[in-house]
Amino acid sequence: MMILKDILYKVTLNAVVGSTNLSVKHMDFDSRNISEHDVFVAIKGTVSNGHEFIDIAIEQGAIAIVCETLPENIKQGITYVQVESSSKALAIMASNFYQNPSENLKLVGVTGTNGKTTIASLLYQLFKKAGFKVGLLSTVRIMVDNKAYKATHTTPDSLTINKYLKEMNDKGVAYCFMEVSSHGIHQHRTEGLHFQGGIFTNLSHDHLDYHDTFAEYRDVKKTFFDQLPATAFALVNMDDKNGLIMLQNTKAKKYTYALKGYADYRAQILENQLNGLLLKINESEVWTRLIGNFNAYNVLAIYATAELLGLEKVETLRMISELESVAGRFQYLISDNKITAIVDYAHTPDALKNVLETINSIRTKNEELITVFGCGGNRDKTKRPKMGHIASALSSKVIITSDNPRNEAPESIMEDIEKGIEPQNFKKVLSIADRKQAIKTACQMANPNDIILIAGKGHETYQEIKGERFDFDDFKIVKEFLKQLEK
Repeated sequence: MMILKDILYKVTLNAVVGSTNLSVKHMDFDSRNISEHDVFVAIKGTVSNGHEFIDIAIEQGAIAIVCETLPENIKQGITYVQVESSSKALAIMASNFYQNPSENLKLVGVTGTNGKTTIASLLYQLFKKAGFKVGLLSTVRIMVDNKAYKATHTTPDSLTINKYLKEMNDKGVAYCFMEVSSHGIHQHRTEGLHFQGGIFTNLSHDHLDYHDTFAEYRDVKKTFFDQLPATAFALVNMDDKNGLIMLQNTKAKKYTYALKGYADYRAQILENQLNGLLLKINESEVWTRLIGNFNAYNVLAIYATAELLGLEKVETLRMISELESVAGRFQYLISDNKITAIVDYAHTPDALKNVLETINSIRTKNEELITVFGCGGNRDKTKRPKMGHIASALSSKVIITSDNPRNEAPESIMEDIEKGIEPQNFKKVLSIADRKQAIKTACQMANPNDIILIAGKGHETYQEIKGERFDFDDFKIVKEFLKQLEK
């Protein structure tokens, strides 16, 4: 139990009705989770408004309400705390409730459009190899040292973040690497956390269904760096034109990395093959099993972060050479009849372009590149034709299919994608709404030495259709179909 006034430490209060000298058992923003002696935080979300559930929370035992608008009917014996932003208050309260766990480990946030999961996951791997107890908060999974938990969001809600950070404290975790999404920043989920460092990967077209403009999307990312303390480091990709923007107002120590321009940490690609990369980082060479230009950036960011966190350079390079690729990130297999299948999470125009250009730079052009992809339903529609254009321009053949259609008709999404295909590429393109059938068709079309890219879902093991999730794993499915063809 904690005292309410201690949980509210550092929260900006507009008004208080009742006593804050109350013993609190728990706190939550979902009224269904409220019970006796709890605090209910009413948040105005994108789907529902928590203020509409205040009375239900009180009926279930809430003794205090944190809200942006005080209800007309103030109930006797209940404490009401009015704040400017409930989501911001929740984040600060969550840190206080769990005894500010981020202060007891070295927390590094990774933000940007592409590369967040790879960098965070590989840093987790690297620091484990270095002998530390390590935490990970990512799209793919949550790790408390060796214990895995299922991830539901790129950046979890602030209560969940602090709950896992507290568990990390209890288990003696020294470092934690965390994906920081634009949604998470905008919704103040990282407020109140103490970061040791922040990494910026790149910025391209994404989430414009949530952010009104690209400038707003960029500026939300920038606020993460604006809030870093002077004791932290800010590491940004200088080859992205937004890298310097991220550093404009930060108090953190500034560092840069690049493949093309001058930077504190520089890399040069010496060899680029389907089984890995040979890189020269500053003055040292390192071989990595990761593939493609985009992974050269990821490896460079990992190397720089390890050095900034105090790891020895030579040992870091040795461990980088041992790192395994992340599930659903350029994950590939080669069948017995020499067909290569690659599964990648590329779900933005820039990410799809990067993957296709990487494959094209490695292949001999004597084989065909067959791309299977779709776009998510109820999300940014403007990227669909762009992805159609990129896929059809950079592939030998394309099969447009469904991704996670959610509540949209797959055929409607596919029509949006088709609008970006230029006339000279029409004959390259098939449209098959059933994703499993689309993958099967790609396997049947492929000849020995051909390459199949299945893009968009990566690590996801489900397909979301009309509010339901169905088991669906791209990697397992393509592996199964290629195995059948070998018989």
